[in-house]
Amino acid sequence: MSDNNHYSNKSILKMIIVLAIPAVIENFFQTILGFVDTFFVAQIGINEVTAVGVSNAILAIYFAVFMSIGISTNVFIAKYNGAKEYEKAEKMAQQSIILSIITGLIFGVITLIFAELLLRLMGIEDTVLEQGVLYFKIVAIPSVLISLMFGLSSILRGTKDTKTPMKVTILINIINIILDYVLIFGFWFIPSLGIAGAAWATVIARLIGVIILFYHVKKSSVGSKINFTNWSWDKELQKELIQLGTPAMAERLAMRIGQVLYFGFIVKLGTETFAAHQIAGNIEIFSYMIGYGFATAATTLVGEMIGSKQYEFAKKTAYYSTALGVGFMSIFGLFLFLFGEWTATFFTNDNEVIQQIAIALKIDAFIQPILAVVLILTGVFQGAENSKYPLYLTTIGIWLIRTVGVYVLGIWLGMGIAGIWIAIGLDNLFRAVLLFRKIHKNQWINKNRIKLSLE
Repeated sequence: MSDNNHYSNKSILKMIIVLAIPAVIENFFQTILGFVDTFFVAQIGINEVTAVGVSNAILAIYFAVFMSIGISTNVFIAKYNGAKEYEKAEKMAQQSIILSIITGLIFGVITLIFAELLLRLMGIEDTVLEQGVLYFKIVAIPSVLISLMFGLSSILRGTKDTKTPMKVTILINIINIILDYVLIFGFWFIPSLGIAGAAWATVIARLIGVIILFYHVKKSSVGSKINFTNWSWDKELQKELIQLGTPAMAERLAMRIGQVLYFGFIVKLGTETFAAHQIAGNIEIFSYMIGYGFATAATTLVGEMIGSKQYEFAKKTAYYSTALGVGFMSIFGLFLFLFGEWTATFFTNDNEVIQQIAIALKIDAFIQPILAVVLILTGVFQGAENSKYPLYLTTIGIWLIRTVGVYVLGIWLGMGIAGIWIAIGLDNLFRAVLLFRKIHKNQWINKNRIKLSLE
């Protein structure tokens, strides 16, 4: 094993913070954008809100594919930079752009041909279908913009630049909010476009984001040497991208499918309980911004350190990233415990629903540090090119432990909302323990791809 004293504890902590904070801020603005979009569309009518919501549920599947390419890109560019294989990092960046374009175009064609069928499969009502098809086609036919946003941002993150994606996200969110108002309601000589205006605002903002990101990638350490006149397909590098990205994509899809499975049980507990669960989840989503921010930092740094054969420092980075994430998310958990009921009043005036939300968030307060371990160590495993293990744990955890737990605790034992969130906690505890155990026993790096000895 080649392990030089290249990193001090202080420098590792500093690198994690420097990379994680911009990623957390970026996630925050992406989350806020969803709330603002919903607010503006809600001013048009409930049918439009439903149309956007169902369309976004389908887009979440698209995102899972595009994000998987981004994860692979981040890992490999960080690894090749760490190994000082700069030419390979440059080629990987170029191949990532090619794969993002092709994948985005494929999903655009799927949307063009099957938009109505996909919305019907989601159970959309006929009264909403026309609006849904209109919105979905405008937003998703140019899916290449979405895939390039993920791909280009990941290239920059692989070079340890998380600030540029953050700045671009903030800028396009501001543009989107302004365009939402102008295009939905009309302004001066611009007519009111309604739900189509919301869709076009999103597309224009993404187009601007892609242009800016592409400019920064060309200026980056890997992009400045890319031969943009030669876009040849490299079979071996594409194979690496797809092999690592596929399990990451499958893990996110397993999560989505698992949610559908146990949502059916929650519906049986009544409208109030389902509403309370949904609102509690919308409040909890802010904690994911923290977890995913530190996961992004961990993925990048672990990939780079493994590339430079700094295996023990990679492991230390995994521990430090997790510890910092646990600390920050525990603070958020304390907020949920103390102010969860107050926060719920911003979403509903129904006292029964508010009380159920308060119960859910008090339980969730204790889940927060466990969730931090799951999110960040999943990023660590991906940085170590071992994305299959988190997939297995997520599938078992969501489909078996969480789904069965929701039924047994929530319905059979009559614990209601408390049973639901205890089941969620047990699922996360299961995954956290096994992920940490693998790290502790030095069984977390994909040894089939990376030649090393950690014993």
